[in-house]
Amino acid sequence: MTEAAAASSAVVVMEEERLDVLSKTGQKTGVSKPRGEVHRDGDYHRAVHVWIYAESTQELLLQRRADCKDSYPGQWDISSAGHISAGDSSLVSAQRELQEELGISLPKDAFEFIFIYLQECVINDGKFINNEFNDVYLVTTVDPIPLEAFTLQETEVSAVKYISHEEYRSLLVKEDPDYVPYDVDEQYGQLFEIIRKRYTENTVARSLSLQKQLCRYASVSLDAELTGLSNTDRKTLGLLIKAAKLMDEIFYLQVWYSNPALRDWLKEHAGASELDKLKWLYYSINKSPWSCLDENEAFLTTTDSAIKLLPEATKPVSGWKGLEYKAAFPSLKPPGANFYPPDMDKMEFKLWNDSLTEKEQNDAMGFFTVITRYSEFSLDSSLSNHAVHGTNHLMTAHDLYSVPYSKEYNSFLRKAAELLHEAGDLAGSTSLKRLLHSKADAFLSNDYYESDIAWMELDSKLDITIGPYETYEDEIFGYKATFEAFIGIRDDKATAQLKLFGDNLQFLEQNLPMDSAYKSKNVNAAPIRVIQLLYNAGDVKGPQTVAFNLPNDERIVKDRGTSMVMLKNVSEAKFKHILQPIADVCISKEQKGLVDFESFFTHTICHECCHGIGPHTITLPDGQKSTVRKVIYITFLFMVHL
Repeated sequence: MTEAAAASSAVVVMEEERLDVLSKTGQKTGVSKPRGEVHRDGDYHRAVHVWIYAESTQELLLQRRADCKDSYPGQWDISSAGHISAGDSSLVSAQRELQEELGISLPKDAFEFIFIYLQECVINDGKFINNEFNDVYLVTTVDPIPLEAFTLQETEVSAVKYISHEEYRSLLVKEDPDYVPYDVDEQYGQLFEIIRKRYTENTVARSLSLQKQLCRYASVSLDAELTGLSNTDRKTLGLLIKAAKLMDEIFYLQVWYSNPALRDWLKEHAGASELDKLKWLYYSINKSPWSCLDENEAFLTTTDSAIKLLPEATKPVSGWKGLEYKAAFPSLKPPGANFYPPDMDKMEFKLWNDSLTEKEQNDAMGFFTVITRYSEFSLDSSLSNHAVHGTNHLMTAHDLYSVPYSKEYNSFLRKAAELLHEAGDLAGSTSLKRLLHSKADAFLSNDYYESDIAWMELDSKLDITIGPYETYEDEIFGYKATFEAFIGIRDDKATAQLKLFGDNLQFLEQNLPMDSAYKSKNVNAAPIRVIQLLYNAGDVKGPQTVAFNLPNDERIVKDRGTSMVMLKNVSEAKFKHILQPIADVCISKEQKGLVDFESFFTHTICHECCHGIGPHTITLPDGQKSTVRKVIYITFLFMVHL
């Protein structure tokens, strides 16, 4: 090799960063361009802003932009910021920018998404057009990070400093030339308003607010007769309750990834003050920081959350124990809960889903998988052969992939399976024995078909429903099922009385007010079981259910129909504490005698029967068979595209 050739081979050509071009409403267009062209042409694109706020001093961290920057050189700006490269995600970009610019490595639960800021401006004599959607994140630390703990990226940052958030806002209002301008009377004022509200709270007023929220719930004791259970059944019951408690652990995690840490923190500090006690009591009802009865409005903020110590987040400083941060959660309840990456939008899911095989699409849209990112496991681009959850996932053009529940929640499901197998060995009822063993197997195989059939055929004094069923937490698509458990004693007399309803579903189907083409010709009789509830867990937050109709698996609904479980003692409590007091106020004296529990209970039965009738599997115009659920998804994505 000649000297010239050797020299040329040593030259590395760095390709300019490419950005996704967005529409004026912030949607991806499917086009990407080099960063320079984006700012030359004024294309809309996306970036991240990360603010670090120190609670003890009420200060924000600012960075001074390097003198070589093509925009706002040498001015004080956001703690950390940067573009979201084409194909990258928002949250991973925020983590990467913080690490690259300041040398701070933080997990995703340190980042609180607070709002989107649209910046539209022209600088540098019209040569730099910035039309930028900025995802704004807040990282809350207990104390300021020592300045010597930072490792600054010289090409981006020349210095850092802390400043009072009030002083910083004042400087922006004055348009101080040393600071990158932001209009605090417009969108960016949200940052300062959020901080102000959180740290000027009136403890008395907040306690009163929580007391009012708590008073909307009635505390009741549910009684159930155990005399019909043998000693062996009672031992089985104890094992089932232990298994049910594990459904709680999974559900807390399904709601939000920092939710378990928040729960443990609130419980540990519940005795610190009256306010802390009220926080814990109301959290215990909602199983999250979002209030079920207030359209999921947050009643807690990240300031109430767990403190985590991360000594390795920065370079070490003598005498400093390390960075302490608050485990964050957003004020707006994430519509995808913890089933999808928090920064995933519907279009990203569609583009990925369209690239999959039919089997992979079934997994992606299935009840029993979570969707995650390759890039969550590494902040660099070398993910070409990354092992995740014991599976060798090869990097593709898309960042998303699905993980079965059996792997995502393996540590909990493995223990639950052991308990169910042990309970199944003890169970005296053949059908209960079959259910428990098959459900234990399903926890580890991720195939719930046989166990759900066994649940429908359960004929046992000791009744249990356990596993992933309802999909209400997934407010993006309604795909992903949450774990729950209901344990009770069958009420044989009430169960026998309700057989009439289950046996007449076909009659109800034929009389539905819709085109006969959509009516099923073979609706299966629905078994109805009435139980006295002993224990529930998992997705049983907020207002308690009085009945449920399962399973939701369309294959089983088509082959076998559904089954209903009525919680009679819960229904009685709701009638006594809710419906009866309403009737006393609203119903005339002459008609009060018509308000009785049997009518209330019958109304609930009729409601649940409706879940088992109506179109589930339909024929499309091209002759193909599909499910209502899938057709709704396709129609929804078409509307998103429009």
